[in-house]
Amino acid sequence: MTPLWTRDEAVAATGGSCAIDWQASGVSIDTRTLQKGDIYVALSAARDGHDFVADALNKGAAAALVSRIPAGLEGAPLLQVPDVLKGLEALGIAARARCNAKIVAITGSVGKTGSKEMLRCALMGQAKLHVAEKSYNNHEGVPLTLARMPQDTEIAICEIGMNHPGEIAPLTKMVRPHIAMITTVAPVHLAAFGTVRDIALEKSAIFAGIEPEGIGILNADLPDFDVLCDAATAAGAKVVTFGTQGKIVLNNVDLVAGVTVARASNNGTDFIFKLNTSGAHLAMNALGVLAVVDALGADIARATLGLMDWQVPDGRGASYRVALGPAGLDGAFTLINESYNANPASVAAALDVLASSQGRKIAILGDMLELGETSLALHKALSTLPSFESIDKIHCVGPQMATLHAALPIDKRGLSTPDSAEMAAKIARLIRPDDVVMVKGSLGTNMALIVDAIKNMGEATSQTTGSF
Repeated sequence: MTPLWTRDEAVAATGGSCAIDWQASGVSIDTRTLQKGDIYVALSAARDGHDFVADALNKGAAAALVSRIPAGLEGAPLLQVPDVLKGLEALGIAARARCNAKIVAITGSVGKTGSKEMLRCALMGQAKLHVAEKSYNNHEGVPLTLARMPQDTEIAICEIGMNHPGEIAPLTKMVRPHIAMITTVAPVHLAAFGTVRDIALEKSAIFAGIEPEGIGILNADLPDFDVLCDAATAAGAKVVTFGTQGKIVLNNVDLVAGVTVARASNNGTDFIFKLNTSGAHLAMNALGVLAVVDALGADIARATLGLMDWQVPDGRGASYRVALGPAGLDGAFTLINESYNANPASVAAALDVLASSQGRKIAILGDMLELGETSLALHKALSTLPSFESIDKIHCVGPQMATLHAALPIDKRGLSTPDSAEMAAKIARLIRPDDVVMVKGSLGTNMALIVDAIKNMGEATSQTTGSF
């Protein structure tokens, strides 16, 4: 098997030094998930990665990328560079340069990871794929994704994220995509940006690195479409649109028994696609994915079949049936786990899914973080969402969601607690058989505590649903 990296290739890419020969089959930044044959990259974030080099080598790492030699490892296969992160970036840039793959980059305020995984499913079997893992979309995750890319990759899918101005441009210049997709622009990270239009300007920076004659995939329905389109055009990219208008158009969406059925058209040619999960917003994400498939010249018919294999990840809309009592003799209820993140757009979409469910509908909502000076107003504004009319009870967690709690009609208003720990301690008495319970909040609110408490009420079995 051809190695991913040889010692000489890595030395040439990074400008580092290593006296001992080696070959590596992968790249890792975490000894907990490191595989035998990986290069261990000793990054320093919360802890200094050099403290784990010996452990990495004991677990079978082929070599380690370091900026200093840890004590007792003077004779080990260590690739020494002045700066480990810069070394990882150099590996990523070299991997990108030596590969002839078509590169797709995906960004957006919400829907990045879900769309990336949808695209993986849509293209499965049509090309040799290399896809970013998890939500590896930042200054460490993007170069790591590139550094792991085999030379014979045919299509690579990278995810690019940000939470502060100026983060996207350097990442996209590393990736140099042939196709860049922006899922949507929404009020996320307003504490750092101020306005949604400022967010659109940052998202449009994905075109700063696009290859000559590249293609930009844009949602034509977005209020700030002009910002995105102008940036793509200025970069020399061809713009392909999707949405309720554009080249690939979403004509109708039906949510039936946990399945999304969408009718769409591509330049006037009608087609149908399905998702084994519920959510009109997911159909729009999938439409953008199919626009990417079309731009790659891949088979859309095969891609629509591949979309049926997409499964929503835990914390982003995965659902569970929780059986109560021995063998479920006391009934059961449904839990929708949306605890990974929250912002006004994703909360609205998740509440739409909950509102379409059958049974008594319970929402447990935690604070939406990083929304800046408008945060309290955005929390209160949730009370005007049409989906609340179909939701029976709303429980609120955190000081900002208390603003929503106060704005709700009395009959909808449930429990309000200052934190997730107090809600988790009281949640069992708020749920009964046949309920559909959705838990959503920003990661920093630790809504996973509530999810775990609900699962522990009985026997939880995974089902399917979907969100951003």
